[in-house]
Amino acid sequence: QVQLVVSGGKLVQAGGSLRLSCAASGRTFSSYSMGWFRQAPGKASESVASISWSGGYTDYVDSVKGRFTCSRDNAKNTVYLQMNTLKPEDTAVYYCAATYGSASLSRNSYPCWGQGTQVTVSS
Repeated sequence: QVQLVVSGGKLVQAGGSLRLSCAASGRTFSSYSMGWFRQAPGKASESVASISWSGGYTDYVDSVKGRFTCSRDNAKNTVYLQMNTLKPEDTAVYYCAATYGSASLSRNSYPCWGQGTQVTVSS
């Protein structure tokens, strides 16, 4: 099973940018589809983005389309979430997750989860 370590969260101003990283252990990272999820205080978990094992397919929740980009570097066992034009409503704890299955925005598809990283966007 892959272990995931998420990093890159911090406090940024609205309109700013931030890149989150999710580093995976194990030699089979390139076999996993990956997903990004977030949870704001007092709110349910929300899907953000997903990416196929090759990086050739990505999907995004409507609220981040055009602002967030998910990518991966299988040589570095790392998946990224580039977040641009950040808004206060993007404030949340962000998680990455892995699955041997197809890339999906459904959190139920992902059995492996990393710890979260806090992203706070000030207005």
